[in-house]
Amino acid sequence: MRLRELRKNEIDLLPDFLYEAIFIPEGVDPPAREIIELPELKIYYEDFGTGKADYCIVADDNGKVIGAVWTRIMNDYGHVDDDTPSFAISLYKEYRGQGIGTQMMKEMIALLREKGYARASLAVQKANYAVRMYKAVGFETVDENDEEYIMVCEL
Repeated sequence: MRLRELRKNEIDLLPDFLYEAIFIPEGVDPPAREIIELPELKIYYEDFGTGKADYCIVADDNGKVIGAVWTRIMNDYGHVDDDTPSFAISLYKEYRGQGIGTQMMKEMIALLREKGYARASLAVQKANYAVRMYKAVGFETVDENDEEYIMVCEL
């Protein structure tokens, strides 16, 4: 497995990874796949590559993309200001829990730091096991609502 930048011909993978990123609590049925067509979710992938903070790193396992972490400056759930890229990350289920997500997060944090960003943000459901990973790579909770933490990583 190696980490690399997303290729232009792979941008169509982002909707799939966005769907994979949806946290499904234990005992809850997953939403219909069409949910990723909602305007509040389309902003994560629509016209990706055209924004100044549109970066994506993928995990490649012998030519198969198995995970992706990407950032954009967008008015999403984790939006803190118009200068801070928001994170999205997901891995196919069979690759979770192996440290790949942590590696991808660290790689993206390093890239954003190199590009001169001061911080990055994300939103995560409180029940999501990924909260621990986000804290481990440097994200801290700056706000919350009933269901989610808004987290920021100072770069």
